[in-house]
Amino acid sequence: MEQRKATRGLHGSPRASPRGRWLEHDDRKAPKLETIPGFMCDICCEEDDELESFALKCGHRYCVDCYRQYLKQKIKDEGEAARIQCPSDGCGRILDSKSLDILVTSDLVERYNELLHRTYVENKDDYKWCPAPDCPNAVECGVKKNQLSQIVPTVECHCGNRFCFGCPNPDHQPAPCQLVKKWLKKCADDSETANWISANTKECPKCQSTIEKNGGCNHMTCRKCKYEFCWMCMGLWSEHGTSWYNCNRFEERSGSDARDAQAKSRVSLERYLHYYNRYANHEQSARLDKDIALKTEKKMVQLQSASGMSWIEVQYLNSASQSLQTCRQTLKWTYAFAFYLQRNNLTEIFEDNQKDLEMAVENLSEMFEKPIVELSDQKLKVDIMDKTSYCNKRRVILLEDTANNLAQGKWLFNGDLNIGSSTSSTSRR
Repeated sequence: MEQRKATRGLHGSPRASPRGRWLEHDDRKAPKLETIPGFMCDICCEEDDELESFALKCGHRYCVDCYRQYLKQKIKDEGEAARIQCPSDGCGRILDSKSLDILVTSDLVERYNELLHRTYVENKDDYKWCPAPDCPNAVECGVKKNQLSQIVPTVECHCGNRFCFGCPNPDHQPAPCQLVKKWLKKCADDSETANWISANTKECPKCQSTIEKNGGCNHMTCRKCKYEFCWMCMGLWSEHGTSWYNCNRFEERSGSDARDAQAKSRVSLERYLHYYNRYANHEQSARLDKDIALKTEKKMVQLQSASGMSWIEVQYLNSASQSLQTCRQTLKWTYAFAFYLQRNNLTEIFEDNQKDLEMAVENLSEMFEKPIVELSDQKLKVDIMDKTSYCNKRRVILLEDTANNLAQGKWLFNGDLNIGSSTSSTSRR
């Protein structure tokens, strides 16, 4: 399903010690500051019998003050670390770690180490820094660039941030990086359309009253006429729990309506709007669910007071919240993935998996938004826990099936996407 490796902060890590690996030194002759009678510094031209000086193994000697100023400029101002050379013009001798320790202050040594670690990670294809704000960790993943058409290399940092190792985007399973790049560009190009369809208000299909969506659940009830409908497709909600549920699937029209260029363009736009509307809706719902999640702890405290449950016993709300956010993220990208898919037997299975996950998420979202009085009911608690588990399982099933077909080159895509190969991919968990 996804490539994942344990993450680690490089500071103090036994596996990642570039300083010892790159900057070798000779323990038999440790570097030291010296006072040499008659010495004159070639940089500042100062000459004093008491003047402390320093030289690397190359023998180019300068006074300590000039050396320190040179290193301060390189480390603090220029951000250099791995390739700091002797100050002598044309000399390629690299500064070693023990020399640095006796020349500069501890805060400059600390900055040097940070730069050295960063350089080490940036020069290694198997490492990347976690993009989460203020996270110091690097993540290791063995997926190569030529495998990105067959694998979506999602990794998870110890800080909890999930992102794609192959591109700078957050987790976008099951869509490959090339498809994601193309989809985001298309959305940006069609920004006016996107702005229109991503409006936060819609009209009730029955009485045309304006309705604002203030939660992640797509089950809407008009306050004026009590009509229940789906926010995504505006269809009758009672049909969404039956075999007639078809909200996730775009129905291709017969070719009779698409004979002229104008009709084809209209059908193409309708198709794009179908997938973008659902993509944008899950993105918005995920944001709303996240806002609700920020209030979950307060909700859990209230539930403790109302029901007499312990803090451990109300953790099911936090689990449900996390599941909703993760599943929404996956569902969002299934619509971008489906937009580029050519229809075949596999797409039917994909859409069935997508539908099952989507229905489960909507049910869980509706349960999660119940008032505290109802959440204290033991039966509802069990239902939420069961539905959370079911959502997680359906997400895994969808991702594993999609990833296996991608690795085996079974998906066919529209446009100029060159994705998938019959070549088998590396193992995944």
